[in-house]
Amino acid sequence: MSYSVGQVAGFAGVTVRTLHHYDEIGLLVPSERTYAGHRRYTDTDLDRLQQILFYRELGFPLDEVAALLDDPDADPREHLRRQHALLTARIEKLQKMAEAVEHAMEARTMGINLTPEERFEVFGDKDPEQYREETEQRWGDTDAYAESQRRAATYSKEDWKRLRAEVDDWSERYAALVAAQEQPTGEAAMDLAEEHRRHISRWFFECPYEMHRCFGEMYVSDERFKAYYDSLRPGLAVHLRDAITANADRHTG
Repeated sequence: MSYSVGQVAGFAGVTVRTLHHYDEIGLLVPSERTYAGHRRYTDTDLDRLQQILFYRELGFPLDEVAALLDDPDADPREHLRRQHALLTARIEKLQKMAEAVEHAMEARTMGINLTPEERFEVFGDKDPEQYREETEQRWGDTDAYAESQRRAATYSKEDWKRLRAEVDDWSERYAALVAAQEQPTGEAAMDLAEEHRRHISRWFFECPYEMHRCFGEMYVSDERFKAYYDSLRPGLAVHLRDAITANADRHTG
């Protein structure tokens, strides 16, 4: 049994263009062709595609994927063992990243160099130290916590006011985008997701795309964050998560 390029794209969640590219570079050449020259993929081809997508998800460049899969001495079971080890390590790393991200967002960078009067002026009724004790207990030993604390200690009241103004401006624009029923995979939504990522990197700590994906998932899975974003506009949390994912894909795919 064989499958068309469109069917395989649907199975695997990739584009037809991607499959054409893999064929052109010899990474995944379909085993069969119709009389008209159309590509037909066998189950063996699908197995290879699965291996390719595993390694791509783990960050391997295409030339390294080809070298791994075309190694004549490689045992198919060795690929699975290698991938399992890499995935396990990645899961552990992402869990730590997610914890660091959650801490930083909950702490709201705390404004530790502001007087109570200045904090009220900047944050209004949102207490920036609301989760301080919890976050110190859970994530006080992470690099992201240390970096956010280091930066926060240097910010003046005017810095915090600029930060808050950026957040408010971005929130208004993203809420308007959701209200206009813009798709999260559209350019406008992805651009605002990228702006969100850069804001984190500029004010708190470096936020690579994999960490930003963790943010997006947390906005949906953690009821506190979901409630906050959905308070800006119903459904905004899920919309933002999807926009963050799409933006990460376009920069790292």
